[in-house]
Amino acid sequence: MVNKKKKPNIIKENKNLPVPASSLEKYLAEISNYKILTKEEEMKYALDYRETGNVESARKLITSNLKFVVKIAVEYQNYGLNIMDIIQEGNLGLMKAITKFDPTKRYRLISYGVWWIRAYIQNFIMKNWSLIKIGTTQAQRKLFYKIRSAKNKYDDGNLTREEYYGKLSSDLKVSIKEIREMDMRMSGKDFSLDDEVREGETQTKIEFLESGDKSQEDITISNEKSNSLKEGLEKAFAILNEREKYIVEKRLLSDDQETLENIGKKFDISRERVRQIEKGAINKIRKILISMDIKADF
Repeated sequence: MVNKKKKPNIIKENKNLPVPASSLEKYLAEISNYKILTKEEEMKYALDYRETGNVESARKLITSNLKFVVKIAVEYQNYGLNIMDIIQEGNLGLMKAITKFDPTKRYRLISYGVWWIRAYIQNFIMKNWSLIKIGTTQAQRKLFYKIRSAKNKYDDGNLTREEYYGKLSSDLKVSIKEIREMDMRMSGKDFSLDDEVREGETQTKIEFLESGDKSQEDITISNEKSNSLKEGLEKAFAILNEREKYIVEKRLLSDDQETLENIGKKFDISRERVRQIEKGAINKIRKILISMDIKADF
């Protein structure tokens, strides 16, 4: 029986990677020096790392995709957080993806890695925004991400508050009441969940939230459930063709959702055909998740 060599921690081993500095331009200039790997080169380094744990091969995979991480990170720059911190979290997601990546599945690393990059960035945002701002239910968390993107489209000072809410409501397909409530959450003053509920009381705000009802379970998804979902999505994504992957990414994973019309133009197909492909891809993903006894929440 062959004993597999334990892989080193690539996050610790790659301490000398470029770290997002005080200037985005400076960081971009630094990472622009790294070569983008061909599919064949990526396969070679990925197999080497998977089979031997070669840190240098992992480093090649990381540096080749740093520019892609930035591309994803800038989509989240309107959350009031430092863009360099967001990029760094995305880089950690990329490293995690490399440790899980199976090059024998024949799809590109970044097609798989985008799930981990977004997961790490979104988790970072969730940790740094008040739970009161984000909300406690899954629907509220989805609205939180969508409204941040849509606000820039309409919040130009030329609309009344109600007209502004109406535009967002129509765009995001949710009620004006939900828009109004989320806008109030997001504009409210943040506070520490370790603060006392009232001056002189010993119960903290986090304890107060936890003692209410089951809604606290919606705030922090258990690691076990989260890992199962990621595993299911990995398997599901592996069976999609390149066009399906693109549509799923642009329609379901991106904060700035691409229209059916734009995707149709890219592939020279009708809007309805794009809709059909999207529906088919979702069904494929759902079947995989259901087969793994994972609730398909879309």
